[in-house]
Amino acid sequence: MPGHPIIFAIGDVASFEAGGDERLPALAPVAKQQGTYVGKLLAARIAGRREPGAFRYRDYGTMAVIGRSRAAAQFGRLRLTGFLAWLVWSLIHLMLLVDFRSRLVVYVNWAWAWFTYGRGARLLTGSTTSDARQPPLSDPESGRPDDK
Repeated sequence: MPGHPIIFAIGDVASFEAGGDERLPALAPVAKQQGTYVGKLLAARIAGRREPGAFRYRDYGTMAVIGRSRAAAQFGRLRLTGFLAWLVWSLIHLMLLVDFRSRLVVYVNWAWAWFTYGRGARLLTGSTTSDARQPPLSDPESGRPDDK
């Protein structure tokens, strides 16, 4: 934050000009790179070392899943669509996970969902069974606590 060297705004709360009037997109890769930069900056300050230069965003590409086994990806001039883009998206996301166990669990979950046509979103609507068993906190007519 200009004029406040100990306050940092990164990710979606930050509006960062990449050059001219162009602003960085509100995407996870931007926030991830900003977080890495701020971490290095703070580590340098604490250790009394020279601070890194100004933040510079590196665009490694953009990917989006657009349906079952379909995606769109752009890496510079290279554009992929359809099943091939979906495979690339899947592999990159698996490789970005921290450890082998996480990769394996996610892969098995994805494979199960793919073969069983499972849905990714789970919506809760209405009350749950545990909510239905709870006694009322107050008498609905008087608004006073139920003393029974």
